[in-house]
Amino acid sequence: MNQKDIAKLIDHTLLRPDASYSDIKRLCQEALRFGFQSVCVYPYYISDAKNLLQGSHVRITTVTGFPSGMTTTQGKVFEAMNAALEGAHEIDMVINTGALKSGRWDIVAKDISDVMAATKGLVHKVIIETCYLTPSEKKKVVGTVLDAGAAFVKTSTGFGPGGARIRDIRLIKSIVGDKAGIKAAGGIRTLKQVLALLDAGATRIGTSSGVQIIKQLS
Repeated sequence: MNQKDIAKLIDHTLLRPDASYSDIKRLCQEALRFGFQSVCVYPYYISDAKNLLQGSHVRITTVTGFPSGMTTTQGKVFEAMNAALEGAHEIDMVINTGALKSGRWDIVAKDISDVMAATKGLVHKVIIETCYLTPSEKKKVVGTVLDAGAAFVKTSTGFGPGGARIRDIRLIKSIVGDKAGIKAAGGIRTLKQVLALLDAGATRIGTSSGVQIIKQLS
């Protein structure tokens, strides 16, 4: 794969809590320069990213219920709706892992479907935070995401104790097939990792190391 092919699969991400406007400006400039699919920023910076990327192909991804997922469904819905109004194109929402661990699968499903229903027309990526789940829980929650009709299953926030793993990508792929995309995120810093994850079935890469990864192609 060439630089353009890799870049268009990357959500160029900056979710550090101390990120300043100048950091977001640099992120957007890099996305324009290298041709990344989107920038992924906190809701606070959506309007700034929109202004910086105006007229370009680069999309704006933001996060909802991030990073723990342990906010209320109503809170997630409001956050996602506001993000849509501000100009976001894609929503990366975190599932309610506590509800999942409590066996409250109806809450997990409602959380996802309510956010999606409130922000129709946007691309929804559902973060299942694989590092906290057993294999059987992973299988069941991927099925839940599929049933909701989300565009992507996403592995991780990058804030948990583990990130994207090849075996998880393969497991997710075995369930979703071509019915949904797979976003690998968390701890991805090298071109070698990216290529291995894509080979395993990932269709989108979330990373804060996009520039370094692209430069490894040369």
